[in-house]
Amino acid sequence: MLYQFNELQKLALSPVRMAAQLQSQALRSPFNPLSKTPQARTLAAAYELFSESTQYHGKPAFGIHETVVDGKSVPVAEQIIHRLPFGQLKHFRRETDRNDPKVLMVAPMSGHFATLLRGTVETMLPDHDVYITDWRDASAVPLYEGAFDLDDYIDYVREFLRVLGPDTHVMAVCQPGVPVLAALALMAEDNDPDTPLTVTLMGSPIDTRRHPTVPCKLAMDHSLDWFERTVIHHVPMGYPGVFRRVYPGFLQLGGFVSMNLDRHMEAHLKQFEHLVEGDGDSADKHRKFYAEYNAVMDLSAEYYLQTIETVFQKQSLAKGEMMYRGDRLVDTTAIRNTALMTIEGELDDISGIGQTVAAHDICTNLPKAKREHYEQKGVGHYGVFNGSKFTREIAPRIAKFIRKHDKMASA
Repeated sequence: MLYQFNELQKLALSPVRMAAQLQSQALRSPFNPLSKTPQARTLAAAYELFSESTQYHGKPAFGIHETVVDGKSVPVAEQIIHRLPFGQLKHFRRETDRNDPKVLMVAPMSGHFATLLRGTVETMLPDHDVYITDWRDASAVPLYEGAFDLDDYIDYVREFLRVLGPDTHVMAVCQPGVPVLAALALMAEDNDPDTPLTVTLMGSPIDTRRHPTVPCKLAMDHSLDWFERTVIHHVPMGYPGVFRRVYPGFLQLGGFVSMNLDRHMEAHLKQFEHLVEGDGDSADKHRKFYAEYNAVMDLSAEYYLQTIETVFQKQSLAKGEMMYRGDRLVDTTAIRNTALMTIEGELDDISGIGQTVAAHDICTNLPKAKREHYEQKGVGHYGVFNGSKFTREIAPRIAKFIRKHDKMASA
């Protein structure tokens, strides 16, 4: 019923939001003699903020049309090179003859779309041939396409790597750390020729026993049955995935907001002030951020529940107990040739300090020359893969790491 209530709420707010937009436009109209008064500006700002805050946001576009290569602007075209029911492999093809390292960014499937990594892609594009896992909203996947769980996620990563072929480098941002490392372990054990040259894990919950954060504690303090009863719902009529069991994106968004409610309230208060003052640039930045932040997707119930149990409750990979398809042990000691870099943010409140670097402890047969770790001071979870410090401090280190092992492979 909660999903249906959310749908009814969106429908109910639609005419109210439209009326608020019209009122704001009327109050700001140059033909309105009162438009320049403080009262009119304040009321118009209030209407506009209400409209923005209640706006439904669908899947955003990456909107990356160009980048800079060797100091020159070159066009970028988005291409889907492989499609699967719950995700597709997207290539940001640059109009250049440069043979740069091939990078697969594995985007998190944790409520937001892959466009959350838009800034990450833009930063890496000038010096890398970039691909990304573009996950699909589970509510858009018909039931006849079957289920999708953590094992399927591992299979998708392996299949995308087979499509890209040898000499690929992987960047796993947040949640994908566990399934990506599991996929690499299976590929290494199978002597798969498409095993990547490097993997960079960024803010990943490899071992959630280390400095557990609020999301970690929530998962540890409740039973799997509690999660299934409380947050799993059926997709209602009107969606291609009708009747599919999902963890709704709006619930995930509610959790994100509640973790930092004071910060979000402050941001909206500042937006109100910007609108009253007519500070268009600052208001636009706020709109763009929340248009992305509020765009959420549903997750398959099987994937969500298996992730809660395997990653957060049992820490199966960290303990050397993770099973693939129920009958194959995931042996991370098999990883011997894929260089490993781990990155953590000092202020990360999603994947706490120590959770990502734990990957080095379970890849015991990886030589020291193939290991690196970096902790970025003064950033939280999103700062690990986006923002000014990512661009200035983190991305150059990743690029250097990738180039180093790319050259070693070609030597």
